[in-house]
Amino acid sequence: MPAGNTKLDKVIVTNLTVLKKKYGSDGSQKVQAAVEELITSDQRRGLVTRLYLLDNTRSMRQVNVRRVMKSADPKQNKDAIDAICRALVPDYLMILGAIDIVPHQDIENPIHSPDDPDRFAFGDLPYACEARYSRRPKDFFGPTRVVGRLPDITGAKDPQYLINLINFAAKYKNMDASAYRSDFGISAEIWRGSSRSSVTNIFGDGADLKTVPPSTDKWPSAFLGRLAHFINCHGAPHDSRFFGQPAGCAQDFPVALDAGYLNRKVAEGTVVAAECCYGAQLFDPALNQGKSGISNTYLANKSYGFFGSTTIAYGPKNGNDSADLICQYFLQRVLRGASLGRAALEARQEFVHTASMSSPENVKTIAQYNLYGDPSLTPIKPRHVMEALPKGISAKAAADLRVARAERRRDLFGRGIALAKSQPIIEKFTGKVASSIWSALGEKAAKHGMTLGRTLTFDVKRPPASKSMPLGLFAKEVFPNRVYVIFHSPEVIQGKTTSKRKLAEAESSKVPALVQIAALIVKEANGTIVSAKKTFSK
Repeated sequence: MPAGNTKLDKVIVTNLTVLKKKYGSDGSQKVQAAVEELITSDQRRGLVTRLYLLDNTRSMRQVNVRRVMKSADPKQNKDAIDAICRALVPDYLMILGAIDIVPHQDIENPIHSPDDPDRFAFGDLPYACEARYSRRPKDFFGPTRVVGRLPDITGAKDPQYLINLINFAAKYKNMDASAYRSDFGISAEIWRGSSRSSVTNIFGDGADLKTVPPSTDKWPSAFLGRLAHFINCHGAPHDSRFFGQPAGCAQDFPVALDAGYLNRKVAEGTVVAAECCYGAQLFDPALNQGKSGISNTYLANKSYGFFGSTTIAYGPKNGNDSADLICQYFLQRVLRGASLGRAALEARQEFVHTASMSSPENVKTIAQYNLYGDPSLTPIKPRHVMEALPKGISAKAAADLRVARAERRRDLFGRGIALAKSQPIIEKFTGKVASSIWSALGEKAAKHGMTLGRTLTFDVKRPPASKSMPLGLFAKEVFPNRVYVIFHSPEVIQGKTTSKRKLAEAESSKVPALVQIAALIVKEANGTIVSAKKTFSK
């Protein structure tokens, strides 16, 4: 606990050694000065905020843990942040900097294979969990902490981008709920049905959803200026664009959103949820002809928050699952008045509670989605606006807010711990599968227009809390004991289409390859195939 036993509401963590290496002593001092302004601004909002330097002996001695010696080491960073959170129990944890300052955690991707090349589902989820460092995703099904990352640009040399983001956070203002009722929703045409369901679930009406095609990436300001953005398109690694796809066509990917076009057209206060593969990848622009990614571009244009995936994400053509659900939950919570960080935590908890965590693609989903933005920002004005004074809210109003917030945090903590204990666990199965099951899998694949290609097999284990649960919940007839992931051979499409002319154009313009992955998730219970669902890479 800090001096005077004052409860900290918000902790900011960063690595000063790396900041100095990136921006020099002068640049790092300017960043720290901006952080001090943010701390002062937080105080006017009723938040007690403190900066902790993960690489600084004096800072880390306060929480009885060794400083981070290797800035790129996920374990050292996880251990240090865990110590801070356990000692100080902040209501908000803000990671300051991109992945070259404080790394994402390296959670293993359960469906890593030649079909899904992501070895890890990189993300900040473990920083939000009580479990100690691990690469096993099963250890992080119970998030309890409100966490967000305010990222600079990976590989940057000029600190101004990061300083601007800190200044935006210090000067932010929340708005009436009506400001977020009109949405900018776009989708690949092939996912129109799924996206319309998502937009309807979030905003109450999906009639205004736009698809690419027939729409193009040149969006009018009337759409881009809306404050709630929902995007269900394709993404590619190290790319500053999202792509559409015509219904019924597997080989055409027109550009749906371009970071360069977004610039200076997005309204201050925008909140984004993007289902797209690699939509929240924090890459060095040097890997993309000097162009920043879409998440960095949104933030540069004073967006308050961006929620997206660092790696390949999944979802169905129709109906909702995986990426659809976690993005819905995030925006729904924002629209109900939650802070960005609480919206992300509640979305993660609701996803674990609602989605089937015995499905391997859902295990990847919970690991790969992250919030970029100051987690304490609350876009929508509370229903009962607190008494305002020239120097901020009154002491009584601040005390009321802290008590209410603490009650919510206790509830969320308890829910996270319960979720961690109650979810089934999947493990790779390397034994022999019965011939009758292989035959049934082949038939099921054929019904979904697939052949029985490369298949991953998982055993499903009872959750840790199963010993205290009724045995009937785990009867052989109702508890899936095995899960199969059948991959359809992926088609690598360069640019927009596989035609020779378009391929040549793509090569000349350095358009990246998009990989179309289709997978069938099949569950077995007591020797019988009981369900199958088809999912696609975003």
